[in-house]
Amino acid sequence: MSDITATYFDTSRGMSRMRLWIFGLPLLVLVYLVYIFFAFDGPRVFAEANGDNGKILMADMVSYKVHVTRDNGSGAVEIAVEGERKGRYPEGSSPDWVETGAETVVDLGSGYLVTLSGTSDMRFDIPNYGTVIASASRSGGVEATFPDGPIPDWINAARNRVAITTPEGRVNITRSRTEVLRYFPGWELFFFTLDSRYYGMGPGALAAAAFGGEAGAIWSDVWNNQVWRHKEVIWALFETVLMAFLGTAGAALIALPTAFLAARNFAPLGIFRQVTRRIYDFLRGVDGLIWTVVLSRAYGPGPLTGALAIMLTDTGTFGKLFSEALENVDAKQIEGVRSTGAGGLARARFGVFPQLVPVLLSQILYYLESNTRSATVIGAITGGGIGLLLTQAIITQKDWEEVTYYIVLIVLMVFAMDSLSGWLRRKLIKGS
Repeated sequence: MSDITATYFDTSRGMSRMRLWIFGLPLLVLVYLVYIFFAFDGPRVFAEANGDNGKILMADMVSYKVHVTRDNGSGAVEIAVEGERKGRYPEGSSPDWVETGAETVVDLGSGYLVTLSGTSDMRFDIPNYGTVIASASRSGGVEATFPDGPIPDWINAARNRVAITTPEGRVNITRSRTEVLRYFPGWELFFFTLDSRYYGMGPGALAAAAFGGEAGAIWSDVWNNQVWRHKEVIWALFETVLMAFLGTAGAALIALPTAFLAARNFAPLGIFRQVTRRIYDFLRGVDGLIWTVVLSRAYGPGPLTGALAIMLTDTGTFGKLFSEALENVDAKQIEGVRSTGAGGLARARFGVFPQLVPVLLSQILYYLESNTRSATVIGAITGGGIGLLLTQAIITQKDWEEVTYYIVLIVLMVFAMDSLSGWLRRKLIKGS
């Protein structure tokens, strides 16, 4: 076989292998993704997805609801922002779109009118559809009559519950109560609650009151807001940052001296290096969330438990990173210090640490920033920090505007830690 023929066959084989990689690898990835889609029951998830629920969730996150609730047993009517007792309108007062008296008339706007009469009767006038009349009792359930024709999909009617969702608001009737919900954009009571004398004041009136000597009272009403709990939220953010800082700093303080035992060029005996490295593997091999559960069982919930969980995980990670950095130090610089007659501590101080400090600080600052996010999730388990408040708001399934508030604060906290980390990195490492 001539050299030209051999070269031709070698080139052909090379092109065949290249085509196999170019077309075969994406095809393999596509097959794997299709398998994952069916293995994770993707068809059922998409089939059961409810766009209306998604719209309601988004509305709850960027707006607030005023609940007009009637007890179907006693007939008592209560009006409250988000249905919370802390946001309840005082007796005898109501929004201008609610009329109280022998009947309670709720004007949802655009012609949508709800009339609550007696102790259990409800009439809902809906433009372009008709009138829905319902009556509820604890023994007989909910009896409702609808306009002729099929019931539209925005009405969910059952024996014990009728739910009507319209663009202007929602009405829910159960055996025990009738509830009318009207949405408004924004976060009501974010600054002042209904019992505050500053509620309803515009920016100009507030500024005039503040310059008139009432700045302290205004700040007190905002800071001690019992609906949004700004004071507790700020303290929770501080706890989250403190968890991340204590865990990261504690891990660095433990890992730095023990890393010398794991470094090949510093460990006096091989057995020390192997044992230390296996301890590092164990600590970082167990995820921080698992450490959180274990420590919560042993020491109880709290921010300190979260800090210990972060410390254990990061000790293993820092130990590995620090020991590898020690193994890559320049031996000539250490020998130069040794030639002056310096002892072991002096060699470490002037020969090793000047090489390590930029690397170690960069890694520590990065993990401090990362652990700020991790502390949010850990706090949800240990019962501390902003993670606990976020979990509580999600569990209620109704305080989604608070969920948005906490998420915004968490993102701002991460932004702040990122900026602080970058500033410290420039100051401590680059000296600028």
